[in-house]
Formats: sequence, structure tokens, C-alpha cells
Amino acid sequence: QVRLVESGGGLVQPGRSLRLSCTASGFPFSIYGMTWHRQGSGKEFEWISRINGDGTSTAYADSVRGRFTISRDNAKNTVYLQMDDLKPEDTAVYYCARASDLRTRGQGTQVTVSS
Repeated sequence: QVRLVESGGGLVQPGRSLRLSCTASGFPFSIYGMTWHRQGSGKEFEWISRINGDGTSTAYADSVRGRFTISRDNAKNTVYLQMDDLKPEDTAVYYCARASDLRTRGQGTQVTVSS
């Protein structure tokens, strides 16, 4: 069965960086695109980035483009989200998903950006 485990969140000051990780199991990781999403308190899920199976194609939401970078290591069944120049509005629980299927998401990792 599909299992995704997100990690790497925390409390950081504005302008700082964090790197999130999402480790996958239960499916052939390298043939699936992966996505990152976030959900702020009381808000809808927001798609923020995707990467294809071999890591050669990426895309970003306007809200994070130029600050966040998605990558993957298929040997480790892991997808990453490097988040730079964090802003208070980036505060949310971050989830990864297989392709765009939020039903596959893990428990999420909390990112709080505050001074």
C-alpha cells in the first residue's frame, strides 16, 4: 500500500530556509510524478509544486516560484522541497502526494514562519 512520510518542518524566522523530505514506500516510486501541497489553518489545500518521475520536469505555484525548489532522489524513494526566503504566509502543514492524489498524502509536517 502507498505510504508517504513527510518530515523536516519546524519553526523558523522570516527569510530563513527549511528543507522538507517525503519518503515513499509501497509503490514503484520512480515512475510516478510527485506533488507537494499545503494547508494553512482554516484554509483549503493549496498545490505548490510537482516533479515528474525522473526529475527532469518541475512546476510551481505562483506563490512559491523562485523561492521553493522541488527535487527527488529515486535511489532513496524520497522527494524534497527546499524552501528559501520563507514568509509568514508560508505557515501551513505541508503534504506530499503521489501524482496529484491527495488521498495518498502522509500525516504532513508543520511549517511555522514567525519572528
